[in-house]
Amino acid sequence: MFKNIKNDLPASIVVFFVALPLCLGIALASGAPLFSGLIAGIVGGIVVGSLSGSKIGVGGPAAGLAAIVLTAIGTLGGYENFLVAVVLGGAIQLIFGILKAGIIGYYFPSSVIKGMLTGIGIIIILKQIPHFFGYDAEPEGADSFIEMSGENTFSAIWHIFDNLILGSMVIGFIALGILLLWSNVLIKKGKFFEIIQGPLVAVVVGIIFFVITQSSETLSIAESHLVSVPVPDSFDSFIGQFSFPNFSVITNPEVWVVAFTIALVASLETLLCVEATDKLDPDKNVTPTNRELLAQGTGNILSGLIGGLPITQVIVRSSANIQSGGKSKLSAIIHGFLLLISVILIPTLLNKIPLSVLAAILLIVGYKLAKPALFMKMYKLGWKQSVPFFVTVLGIVFTDLLVGIGLGLLVGIVVILLKSYQNSHFLHIEDKSNGKHKIKMELAEEVTFFNKGAILKELDSLPRETYLEFDVRKTRYLDYDIIEILDDFAFKAKERNIDIKLISKRGVVENPPSFIEFFQLRPKSNISLS
Repeated sequence: MFKNIKNDLPASIVVFFVALPLCLGIALASGAPLFSGLIAGIVGGIVVGSLSGSKIGVGGPAAGLAAIVLTAIGTLGGYENFLVAVVLGGAIQLIFGILKAGIIGYYFPSSVIKGMLTGIGIIIILKQIPHFFGYDAEPEGADSFIEMSGENTFSAIWHIFDNLILGSMVIGFIALGILLLWSNVLIKKGKFFEIIQGPLVAVVVGIIFFVITQSSETLSIAESHLVSVPVPDSFDSFIGQFSFPNFSVITNPEVWVVAFTIALVASLETLLCVEATDKLDPDKNVTPTNRELLAQGTGNILSGLIGGLPITQVIVRSSANIQSGGKSKLSAIIHGFLLLISVILIPTLLNKIPLSVLAAILLIVGYKLAKPALFMKMYKLGWKQSVPFFVTVLGIVFTDLLVGIGLGLLVGIVVILLKSYQNSHFLHIEDKSNGKHKIKMELAEEVTFFNKGAILKELDSLPRETYLEFDVRKTRYLDYDIIEILDDFAFKAKERNIDIKLISKRGVVENPPSFIEFFQLRPKSNISLS
């Protein structure tokens, strides 16, 4: 793990600067104490990072759970009661991992995963544009189209210039210039520029800018446009920021409903993120999904016990890690320690970072996730790949992450059904001489009830006086529903003077009286022909 520290340490610093505002913003959007988001980020980095099998994934609080958390805190009567659901949700995730439910992640189509990454990239860009110009009405990390302020993603951008903060905008452009100069020019000039990352320089410049412009009437930046980490007065007040679950409500059925909801949504987001980060990973590592569920479950139990928000693996931090050159889980672990050390030792310094500087960093992250060339690439792959991709992207932009993925998956399933309908069989017209059509129908390797419509349509369209060669030699699995169709067709074929030659590995039969008897099936069973 330590052999890649020269890559992982700089990457962890970038992930730290990305994670800091997101942890605070998601806590604010969730109606939870700000410190709870930092706890989740610290546990997600140190604990989940240590236990996970992912080399480049990063855990922490997720925007996709913010609405669930906000509602649950009110429903359950307080944050301490809600924490019980977080602990139980983590325990349920452990059960998911033991039951090997992680395999679910492999069933999401590639086009939907690519659409998820692109949609998140677009959302990052759209949501960070207002912060870049100093319009900070919406908390960092939000991903829903309808915002807490009552605006939507596009109306917030439209109102930027009614709420523009000149100082935020100026340092935002300076930070963006530093990041572009660093990544496109300076990083090629020597090792120093690889070790000292552009985001770190941008943040330092941002703090210096804030300090030297405090007395300026035009360029000063108010506290509401800076990072806002809780600053304890003493060790006792620091400890007082931790909350602990009220286990007296554990018998409340509503607590268990929330716990299961958290476990289900957090597990789904994690598995989707694992699939996405594995695709982004230049080293093409494969994350063990069941181990990831066990790591996330352990993290959620600990986070809930000490007052933290629910944790998932999150794509924004994970992609920032990959883009910054992270190679092993050490990057995620160090980022967790950086969060812990900074909120203890330098919270006042962190609170001098302009949000527009962090927005500049996230704009670069978003662009790398949603490069324009990818849209043309997906379009050229054909409608079966492009339609689920674009539906997922639009769904994420105009609703939220989970709804967008759900829409993309639904379209993906429809595409699979259409492909299954089209590819169930191969039809060849071999001879039309002597007034008798000779047609060969060859079934595919696996034929299920999805293929009923296509096969039934072909059989019903056969003209009278046809000689049909029906070849099932390549078919390994034949659903009983299909055999019923063939059996009914054998009866109708006599009336239409259609002769059938059944070719199978069991032999050749002319005009079989019953397909069911030929395959020696009992009703409602299926057959493997291998």
